[in-house]
Amino acid sequence: MSHNHHSERASLLSNSSSSHNSHEERQKLANIAVKASMSILSPLASSMFAPGIEQIAESLHTTTDGVIGYQTGFVVMLGVGPLIPMPLSETFGRKPLYLVCFSIFTLLQIPTVLAKTLPVYFNMHTVERGTISDMYAPSERAGPTIGPLLGAIILDSLAWPWLFWILLMICSVAVLSAFFFLHETVLRPSNPHAAQKKKKTLEAESHTSYSYPNEDLRLLSKRQTQSIKRPLLILFTHPIVITMALYQTLLFTITYSMYTQFQSIYGNLYNFTTLQVGLTYLRPGPGFFTAVWFLVPRSVLIPLSLFTFAWTTEYQVHFMAPVTATFFYGIGQMGIFDAVQNYYIDAFERYAASAIAAGSLFRSVVGGVVPVFTGGLLESVGLGQGFSVFFGFVSLVFALSPVLFY
Repeated sequence: MSHNHHSERASLLSNSSSSHNSHEERQKLANIAVKASMSILSPLASSMFAPGIEQIAESLHTTTDGVIGYQTGFVVMLGVGPLIPMPLSETFGRKPLYLVCFSIFTLLQIPTVLAKTLPVYFNMHTVERGTISDMYAPSERAGPTIGPLLGAIILDSLAWPWLFWILLMICSVAVLSAFFFLHETVLRPSNPHAAQKKKKTLEAESHTSYSYPNEDLRLLSKRQTQSIKRPLLILFTHPIVITMALYQTLLFTITYSMYTQFQSIYGNLYNFTTLQVGLTYLRPGPGFFTAVWFLVPRSVLIPLSLFTFAWTTEYQVHFMAPVTATFFYGIGQMGIFDAVQNYYIDAFERYAASAIAAGSLFRSVVGGVVPVFTGGLLESVGLGQGFSVFFGFVSLVFALSPVLFY
């Protein structure tokens, strides 16, 4: 009888879908390719509009600060969005969530393109961001680097709505590839209802408790509440987490503040064309790769690169000076983001996702709001003082923060 029960239990588990380790190599590669495309498209959508801020403002009869202000909602959803889909993926699997969310995101490009007023543009753009925010990781920085360049290439010959028409085309290809090539990666029964029924039968016969992979008996509402509560508890009860979250928030704020001002700085001060401005966004990219492959004093590079960028633009030094400064800023940014992410994973292990979500929530909410005021601040105090005092010196203080916990 005992042998039979063990056999029955084995058959219960054999109905489960394949785990990561048992996937065929082609399925693994297909999953990686599809998810990589989704991960790049998410930050791509958040940054490709940057070279077109002035064109969008003019078309929607508003100011550039107004466009940046409404963009805040889009950035805030970077942090808020992941708290909602996480428990749903545990119940329904990751593939259904990917397909539903990404399909909605793709379709929302259409009303965004057709928007005739700023509130409509804002609402569509914000909702679309919330649908795929769980696919984005801070270490995936290709999107924010390539996005503005792609946007500049499009705007060099087409009107701003084409930014989103082309994004719609790219996303459509990604969605179709996901329907055909994306495989479920959560170890769970292929037929949850049948597995639950078999489990109850076995338990009634043997008076023994049975379970299947990733079974969670909590109500969905309970898991949803817990997924929101745990990141907040981790954030506000661990001093090192709140400190590192503040550091990441500062970098996130600086990045978006710089990116939204590139058009104004290089376009107005250096008389760059839209395409030339787009090329300046590429410079942090090599810095990201340098940070991955070489060990460099990353935290020190942040304030040094900011001071250099601030005063070379203030006095309109040759454009290669501020552009080179953004390369070193890219090294520092990627190095710090990766170090903090690795700390979360090593320190919290089982709850690493919650720790990462806590940092993401905090930096996205704050980092999305500050760029709204950056333009006015720089106009009143100048590029030199603005970037130095409010970003350079603050980053210098945070560069010393790891010493507090050593």
